[in-house]
Amino acid sequence: MVSLATLMYEILLTRIFSVTMWYHFAFMAISIAMFGMTVGAILVYLFPYYFTEQRAKYHLALSSLFFSISSVVCFLVHLVIPFIPRISIVCIFLIVFTYIVISIPFVLSGICVCLALTKFPQHVSKLYAADLAGAALGCIMLIWALDIIGDGPTVVIVIACLASTGALFFAAGVSKKVMHIALACSFLLASFAIANAILVRDQRPLLKLIWVKGERDHQHLYQKWNSFSRIVVDKDLNRKSASPGLSPVCPYHKINQLKMTIDAGAATVITAFNGNLDDLEYLKYDVTNLAHYIRQNSNVLVIGTGGGRDILSALVFKQKSVLGIEINKDIIEAVNKRFGDFSGHLDKNPKVTFVNDEARSYITRLKDKFDIIQMSLIDTWAATAAGAFVLAENSLYTVEAWKIFLEHLNPNGVLSVSRWAFPKLDAELYRLTSLAVASLRQLGIKTPRKHIVIVRRMIGKIKDAPYGLGTILVSKSPFSDNDLNIIEQIANKMKFDVVLTPRFSLDSTFAAISSGKNLIDFPINIAPPTDDSPFFFYVLRIHNILNRSIWKQGIIGIIQMKAVFILATLLAIVIVLTFLSIIVPLIIKTGKASLKGAFTFLIFFSAIGLGFMLIEISQMQRLIIFLGHPIYGLSVVLFSLLLSSSLGSLSTQKISNSSMKSSVIIALTLLLLVLIIFGKLTPYAICMFQGSTISVRVLVAIAILFPLGLLMGMPFPVGIKLASVKAPSIIPWLWGINGATSVCASVLAVVIALASGISTSFWVGFLCYVIAFVTIIWALNIGVVKRK
Repeated sequence: MVSLATLMYEILLTRIFSVTMWYHFAFMAISIAMFGMTVGAILVYLFPYYFTEQRAKYHLALSSLFFSISSVVCFLVHLVIPFIPRISIVCIFLIVFTYIVISIPFVLSGICVCLALTKFPQHVSKLYAADLAGAALGCIMLIWALDIIGDGPTVVIVIACLASTGALFFAAGVSKKVMHIALACSFLLASFAIANAILVRDQRPLLKLIWVKGERDHQHLYQKWNSFSRIVVDKDLNRKSASPGLSPVCPYHKINQLKMTIDAGAATVITAFNGNLDDLEYLKYDVTNLAHYIRQNSNVLVIGTGGGRDILSALVFKQKSVLGIEINKDIIEAVNKRFGDFSGHLDKNPKVTFVNDEARSYITRLKDKFDIIQMSLIDTWAATAAGAFVLAENSLYTVEAWKIFLEHLNPNGVLSVSRWAFPKLDAELYRLTSLAVASLRQLGIKTPRKHIVIVRRMIGKIKDAPYGLGTILVSKSPFSDNDLNIIEQIANKMKFDVVLTPRFSLDSTFAAISSGKNLIDFPINIAPPTDDSPFFFYVLRIHNILNRSIWKQGIIGIIQMKAVFILATLLAIVIVLTFLSIIVPLIIKTGKASLKGAFTFLIFFSAIGLGFMLIEISQMQRLIIFLGHPIYGLSVVLFSLLLSSSLGSLSTQKISNSSMKSSVIIALTLLLLVLIIFGKLTPYAICMFQGSTISVRVLVAIAILFPLGLLMGMPFPVGIKLASVKAPSIIPWLWGINGATSVCASVLAVVIALASGISTSFWVGFLCYVIAFVTIIWALNIGVVKRK
């Protein structure tokens, strides 16, 4: 129960941080959880006269009860802290303060888990298995809780209730006082959770967010949480249009619309529609709809329907049909059901079909082909429930994805993608161009420039940098003279800028990229992203991160430098707090006699802490793209790894001292072999089965993950058994070292993936297990077991 509640709380915080702060902070929840639990373990080590074996059961009950209470209290403290989203000393202070406050419940959870795993060494295999199994179940339960209740803050109360129930079990037969308090807490928390959940349905919750991205939150027309987003709908001011790509010559008239916001960041609009398309003629003046002029009477596919604007655009241009794919079912529900009377029930239009799925995986399975595939301003600045640090990765902006899209076009079909434009250093449009070139060449097209057109609409300035909205059109066939004449005519009429065509290039960079030149010396990285490095939005080169002239250029200055700053700050905080809170106390407390002969164990537990986290995060990043949906990524990846690791731990229960050496050598040798096999085969398996049904892809993912988890679950309990023979007094320290390295690895995995790719992160994890193998063999050969 305690492990289940801990993991639910950890993952839920990634969701809440995405809304209350910024997406760059979401991954901090994982580091906070690991840091707090490690500090808890160190406290058990530093105060052995307090945390005795005789009082272990009482302290298990007490720590789990305090974990329950503190999770609510610390969450309430977080809600009242106004976050300042800028690079400053105050911002750094708020990050540190939030880190410390939110870590308190995890410290108490860490005390509980450490007591269970270190005070009962004869049962460590069973207890570690229960720990991992509870965590695995927490992955699934959080999805259910968010989908059923539909409110993040209410789920915090549910999690606290689960933790207090764990305290109730621990206290049974040990302390009636603690048991009664735990029972009262469970009842009160459950009652409040039920009451607030009912009020959530009426959009009147008692517990709600106060500060959202530095601003006070307000009452909304509609609010709904799920495992990977919070959507809110508000009244919108009557204005021309929410689209930044609208032509300056568009006749002005007021549009009745509602504003839908995802995680208080990304916005879309629900447009009032009564069936009269004449009221929506302004959509013909939008740069994002350029493809409709050259491909009329088409079958259209829209990636990311949002509030339905691109669906309406296809109807305005009288296209034959439109298929809209939206990953977020709550957005579809809001548009077509909750506000269906306002939006005109688009799902009931005979030309329109809505599909709730991840676009890439769904299109891969489709046999149909389309005349237009449209993707307008689809971002992934949202943190998934998997807790991945989504600094910039997006499975829709890779060479492999665009090849799939182009393969699902008719011979004259057009892929239309709209992104932000920043003329001083047009990072996104440059990278879209390189993506188009690479994907076209994979289809065997030798002159890609004949297949690419880019047009943009300049809007104004952000941070003194001009910006606008650009649309790239990529065709399977070369654009005809008639196509180019229409595009140039519309651009001239609408006062759009023609950036690139087979006839013209606005600057030499676009011409060079479209001709296939590799711009290695370019100040930013505009190489086409791949599935191994799916960081489309991250364009900084390591040696240019401190180049202030690049910081000020468009999206880099606005988003990317903040993200890099946060990542660097987080890494520094993790290292400093880990050193101050874990390493220093251990050095002061531990005598030389206690540490004698323990060096190999310190290396071993550090290596498996680093290795497990690097392998877990790299496989998660790979398979989230493969499985397509954040829910599947969370439930399959984390559940499979944790459950199989639980079984791996359980399998070590009967290992005796006499068979220790042979069992350890066999287990670690198998682990290294399996890591090599799956490290090499996983990319091929993903490619082979990416077009299969979701059930087949889930089975393939489980087949990849289960052997890894089964064998990665063995080293920790085996190491604890060995340490209990050689140096039992430092077992809590070993647990703390394992946790400390896991904390650092959770950030390092992201740094490595950004710098060199997901596969590099995986192989660094493999190297850590090689080091663990060498050190444990060393420990066995110097006679650890024999000395006993």
